[in-house]
Amino acid sequence: MDRKNQSAITEFYLLGFGNLHNFRIAVFTLFLMVHIMALTANVLVIVLVGVTESLHCPMYIFLSQLSFSEILFTSNIVPNMLWLILVGGGKVSVARCLSQFYLLGVPTIAQCLLLAAMSFDRHVAICRPLHYATIMTISLQLQMVTSCWFLGFTMSFFVYIVLSKLEFCSCNIINHFYCDIAPLLRLSCSSTSSVELATTMVAFPVLLSPFTFIVVTYVSIIRAILKIPSNTGRHKAFSTCSSHLIIVCMYYGTLSTIYIFPPRDNSINLNKGLSVLYTLVTPLFNPLIYSLRNQDIRGAILKYSQALRPWKTIET
Repeated sequence: MDRKNQSAITEFYLLGFGNLHNFRIAVFTLFLMVHIMALTANVLVIVLVGVTESLHCPMYIFLSQLSFSEILFTSNIVPNMLWLILVGGGKVSVARCLSQFYLLGVPTIAQCLLLAAMSFDRHVAICRPLHYATIMTISLQLQMVTSCWFLGFTMSFFVYIVLSKLEFCSCNIINHFYCDIAPLLRLSCSSTSSVELATTMVAFPVLLSPFTFIVVTYVSIIRAILKIPSNTGRHKAFSTCSSHLIIVCMYYGTLSTIYIFPPRDNSINLNKGLSVLYTLVTPLFNPLIYSLRNQDIRGAILKYSQALRPWKTIET
């Protein structure tokens, strides 16, 4: 069919989770509670790192930036997802849909690079402890954080520009709860080769390169830890890396399952479930894993909770 004879699409219809019948309010309440807890936990990490002098070190600076990226990420997706649950689906303009995809890409790219920066910090701390202070300077930390966000904004914008040139002139139904690149490509009635090339060009430096770097650094880290003579020293070294390694496995595991090895079209419900895990649950688990497994953060939480007790006593 000639595209000139078709009317251009100006808005999409997001199906969301379909008709949840009597479970709509229950699902909405559950997702809302998880979202609030995720925001609270990530804000708490940022505040603790900002006000606690003992946490003013590279590992926690990177962790606060990771929490900030989680806040941007989940705030872009979850509010609209909750609205779709209540109304059973809804319309979104093409411009807003593409903007949501752009704002989805920025923290995603930044998180991948921040995880690589955190692995470099752990590598220097364990493999070159005597040179740690001279290597991980404030200047280097600032450069690494700035580079992560700069690449997040620029690379996501590059894909956004190419994606915005697609034409949509047939079906406008997206069987998802947010505007992702895969359904947009399926709905396009123009050639998608330029978008596919752009995403491939971005995926290598953003996904494959950081992951490869993390694997290589952790091979060196494990070798260095195994050379530590005392069991206590080995346990302490492993504990400082375990939280980061768990988050890396969770993040790249869900990311690769959704984008690199996605379920087939007939498994769209599985895809939605994985997306919920990626957009709602992971942002909650990341700060919890660091808080529960990290002695410094637990100590900061205990310190300020005890400091607030006199005020509670006075109020009562």
